Amino acid sequence: MIFDVEKKDLKIGISACLIGQKVRFDSSNKPSRFCIDELSEHVEYEAFCPEVAIGLPVPRPTIRQIKKDDMIHVARPDGSGDVTEALQAYGKKVASMTQHLSGYIFCAKSPTCGMERVKIYSPEGNSLKSDGIGSFAKEIMEANPLLPCEENGRLNDMHIRENFVARVYAYKHWQQVYASGLTKHKLTTFHSHYKYTVMSHNLVAYRKLGQLLANDELSLHEKSSQYISGLMEALKIPATRKNHVNTLTHIQGYFTEHLNALQRKELCEKIDGYRLGLLPLIAPLTLLNHYLLHYPKDYLKGQSYLAPYPDSLRLRYAY
Repeated sequence: MIFDVEKKDLKIGISACLIGQKVRFDSSNKPSRFCIDELSEHVEYEAFCPEVAIGLPVPRPTIRQIKKDDMIHVARPDGSGDVTEALQAYGKKVASMTQHLSGYIFCAKSPTCGMERVKIYSPEGNSLKSDGIGSFAKEIMEANPLLPCEENGRLNDMHIRENFVARVYAYKHWQQVYASGLTKHKLTTFHSHYKYTVMSHNLVAYRKLGQLLANDELSLHEKSSQYISGLMEALKIPATRKNHVNTLTHIQGYFTEHLNALQRKELCEKIDGYRLGLLPLIAPLTLLNHYLLHYPKDYLKGQSYLAPYPDSLRLRYAY
């Protein structure tokens, strides 16, 4: 990792049921093994259950999103017990108190915590489009547009999991830099750390962010605001195998003059093996990090791409 962060300083919001709290409508929970057994070794959670927080009991009647007069209400299936305003108010309250969070994990499909694809019903009980957003989750995401957010179900996909964790650590790094007092030099240095990371996600964003930092007509505040928005949007775009290969090849160039013919051949084979899907990404990265130890390059040492989060999470072994 390119910056120091202790577990106690890296805080993630999470739906309480995902870490084992029995707060669901039927007194059950919905534990996420990744969140409980793996990610918890590196972060501290701040757990929220908006339904319990606004006074609903456990157990309780189910609630759902109901579309009435072009408005989304959260209530019992028969329309009674409308808690829409209470949930929105609580969401705004939590959003205003959690600017220190570096990520959030929501419970999928929940009428309060679902990030996307939440079922919406008609007042008569007919199922409409599943394109709703949980009333609580919506408030959190709208108030914190930079905040990396994901759902428990999507985190079962290793690519999405890796992408989320990488965004969490990048955002935490930004929070640290910003809190220390942002300067033009710090902004430029921060960008240099993430150049190859952005390259692996989106080449257009890679060029635009570089052009943004070269624009001297903007104030530091304007530039930094546009920069971090652009960076976090770019990192949402999944890195492709093609872009990874392009990035690996760029980094390979730093070692060309140091490696003998056999070493160059081995590195090329590892990159090509990854390109063909025969090797995981960790294979060429391990070799590049090995050469970085033997032939130190200050610029590469600061690249988040080579070590975006703790190795013990093993997130680059699966693709």
